[in-house]
Amino acid sequence: MVLITHTLAFSQSLLRDTEIEETMIDYTKPILLAAGLSPSSVDLYLVNDPSLNAFVTRGQNIFLHSGIILQSDTPNQLKGVIAHEAGHIAGGHIVRSDYGNRSAYGAMLIAAGIGIAAILAGEAEAGAMVLGGSQQFGQLEALAYSRTNESAADQYAAQYMEATKQSGQGLIDFFDRFRAQEVLSNARRYPYFRGHPLSSDRIDALREVVDESEYTDVKDTEEEQYRLEMAKAKLRGFLEGPQVVFSKYPPTDQSQPARYARSVAHFKAADLKNALKEIDSLILENNKNPYFFELKAQILYESGQGQASLKPARKALELKPNAPLLKLALAQSLLEESDDSSAFEAIKLLKSALNTERENSYAWYTLSRAYGEVGMKAEAKYATAEQAYAIGDLARASSFAKRAQTDLERGNPLWRRASDIIVVSDAQLAKKNSRNRGRKP
Repeated sequence: MVLITHTLAFSQSLLRDTEIEETMIDYTKPILLAAGLSPSSVDLYLVNDPSLNAFVTRGQNIFLHSGIILQSDTPNQLKGVIAHEAGHIAGGHIVRSDYGNRSAYGAMLIAAGIGIAAILAGEAEAGAMVLGGSQQFGQLEALAYSRTNESAADQYAAQYMEATKQSGQGLIDFFDRFRAQEVLSNARRYPYFRGHPLSSDRIDALREVVDESEYTDVKDTEEEQYRLEMAKAKLRGFLEGPQVVFSKYPPTDQSQPARYARSVAHFKAADLKNALKEIDSLILENNKNPYFFELKAQILYESGQGQASLKPARKALELKPNAPLLKLALAQSLLEESDDSSAFEAIKLLKSALNTERENSYAWYTLSRAYGEVGMKAEAKYATAEQAYAIGDLARASSFAKRAQTDLERGNPLWRRASDIIVVSDAQLAKKNSRNRGRKP
C-alpha cells in the first residue's frame, strides 16, 4: 500500500481495503478448502489495474486485477475465475512450468516479490519501481500456461464449484463474454487471455461437465450480489474520475452502491458537503456497517478535519474490532488530538495491528510518530528501524536499530529484535557489496 489512510489505500500496483478484501476472501475460502489448500497458506492480492486479468505465482499467491472485479457481472463469474486459478495452484502448474525457463522466470518472480513486499509494507513508490523493472503485472508472459494446463484448471474449477454446492456456469459465462478474444492477435488480447489461452473446445468441455452438475442453476444470493456491487462502486469511486463516476451513477440512482460511489467521487472532487451528505444517508439506513463509518472518517481526515474523523473511525473499529487497517485509521485520528492519553491509545492500537501485519511499514512509521509524541525516543528509533527493514532499506534499518540499542535496556525484547535487524541487515549489505565488487572490471 502507498499510504494507509482510512478506507481505500491504494498504490500504483496493489490495493488495500478491508471491505473488498473481506468480500474476495469470503468468495475464495470455500474454493480453496475444496481444492485441498489451506486458506491461511494462500495469499490474495488486489492489483490496481483496470485491465482484465488474474494470475497465480509460486508461493501460492492469487492476484486479481481491479478490472476483473469491475467486469464481473455476478459473484459466480468471479468465483469461477478464482476457482480456475486455485486449480493452477492445486495442479502444480506453476512449479512445472518453471522447468522450461528457470532463469528468466525465477529472476522475474524474485524482483516482483521484492516489489510486492515494498508495496505491502507501505512504500508503493519503491515497490512500483522494482515491479516496473521486473515487468508489469498484466504482462507476465512467463506465467502463460499450456492449453493442457488451462483445460485441467477448468475441470478443477468445475469440481470445486460442485463441491461447494455452487454453479460452475459463471466461468462459462465469463469465457463466453470474451471468446472473441481467441481470434485477436496476442497484442490486442486482454492480459488474462494472453496468459490463459482460450478456445471453443475448452469452453465446450467445461460446459459438458457443468451441465451435469445438480447445482448448475444455483444463483448467487442477494447478499453476495450486493457485496459485489458495493465493492465495484467503491473501486469505481476511488479509481475512476469523478465525472465518469457521476455518469455511471447519476443522482437519479438512489441505490446504496450509487450513493457509495458518488460519496467517494464528491470527496475526490473536493466537494466535502455532498460527500458527507451521501455517506450520511447510507449511515442513516444502516448504522451497523463499519465501512460506511470508515469512509466518513477518511473523508474527514483527508479533508483536514482529523479531530472530526475520530468519532466515525472509532465507530468503524467498534463494529469491526479485529481489522488491522481500521486500527491504523483510528490511531491516525487519535494522533490529531495531540495529548498523551490519545497517543498511548494509538500506540496500543498500532502494536495490535502490527501483530497481524508485521511488515506494514506505514504502521511502523505511525508508531514511531506516536512514540515520539510521548517522549519514548528509544522506542521511536526502534519503530523507525522496523519501518526501514520492512521496505528493504537495510542501511537505514541497521543505523536506527543501533541508535535504538544505545538507549534501550540490554536484553529486553526490543533490544533483542534490534539485534536481529542489525545482524540480518549488515549481513545482507555485506553480501550485496561483495557482489558489486565482483562485477567491477
